[in-house]
Amino acid sequence: MMYNLILFDTEAREHLLPLTATRPMAELRVGATTIREKWERALAGKASYITKDYLSTKYPIFVTDDNWLISAGILPTEKLVKRIQDLQINEALLLDDELVAARLSSKQIQNLVDDDAVDELEGLPLEASCTPPQIQRLWDLTRLNQDALLEDITYLTKERTSAPISDSNQVIGNGLLFVEEGVQMEACTINTSTGPVYLGKNTTIMEGCLLRGPVAVLEGAVLKMGAKIYGPTVIGPGCKAGGEITRSIMMANSNKAHDGFLGDSVLGEWCNLGADTNNSNLKNNYSEVKLWDYATNRFERSGSQFVGLFMGDHSKCAINTMFNTGTVAGIFANIYGAGFQRNFIPDFSWGGPDAGYRTYKLQEALETAALVMQRRGITLDETERTILEKVFENTETYRTWSKDKP
Repeated sequence: MMYNLILFDTEAREHLLPLTATRPMAELRVGATTIREKWERALAGKASYITKDYLSTKYPIFVTDDNWLISAGILPTEKLVKRIQDLQINEALLLDDELVAARLSSKQIQNLVDDDAVDELEGLPLEASCTPPQIQRLWDLTRLNQDALLEDITYLTKERTSAPISDSNQVIGNGLLFVEEGVQMEACTINTSTGPVYLGKNTTIMEGCLLRGPVAVLEGAVLKMGAKIYGPTVIGPGCKAGGEITRSIMMANSNKAHDGFLGDSVLGEWCNLGADTNNSNLKNNYSEVKLWDYATNRFERSGSQFVGLFMGDHSKCAINTMFNTGTVAGIFANIYGAGFQRNFIPDFSWGGPDAGYRTYKLQEALETAALVMQRRGITLDETERTILEKVFENTETYRTWSKDKP
């Protein structure tokens, strides 16, 4: 049967800002695929969204007579999928009194959207053995990336044959190297002894690249000459990557094309890191890293020693930029200047620690975004502009240095 899936944002979306400022939680990439793609694969269904109103035009909800509602921060597991498949109409799975999934009629979905409540719903507790991995904080994306990546590569390559590679390349280990059609790769070294390596359709892996699995380089991405990629790392569709990258996710259409280090980090879409940009992912005293949280308006303990840079869509930094351990940069942050940057750089900010900050005027930001996207053959349409205008409005409180208006 075809499942009609509706993936709903939870309160965790506020903790996942700035990455969720421009997309529902289900569109976050962890592993080689987004959360939505994982659920569509697991249940052989088609997914839509319950998300913030200002995102709903781009990410609408689609309702049928029979709907499977699923928390968008939860990753599918075999046991959980089986429990969801067994649900009857009016039944819901609960974990610690929080909704995990439910099977609802169109009328119940409408009541949920209108009133944030559903009547006559029977709650079924989810057994501890079925407890799924969840994305609730930014650092969960990198923490769960390896397991998600291994599962994704297994699915993407199951019962399929890899395209051949040139004899100029050296493959180390007996693990999986899977190459899709259209890959260009010469004189590279791929180590599969530490995990699989997946090269998506029409990727370009330039001479001298070193890949140590598990690694996924997704459709249309480019690795520049001599890039050093340590797993678990995902280079998203349309990205350009160079220098040294470890335990990181580049979501899509972002550039880190030059030398410099990126570790334990997540870049959104349309980001650009200038040449010789580096981030710290470990404090000098090896202590636990704290990370800015939009929901609590303070720095929160991550529970980890290794936390890098989390950058929202359309943000960019100049050459030789240095990011502190555990840095959050909002969307449309234009960052430059000597010395280490602040650990939290607000959305639509322009400047750095030495020169100070001003507001990145909305119209200026949109004009730049249109030019950047046009280079990839993508138009900044009215729907996207409306989303970005709303994010500008929502984040005004963080730009304390200025009262500039768009």
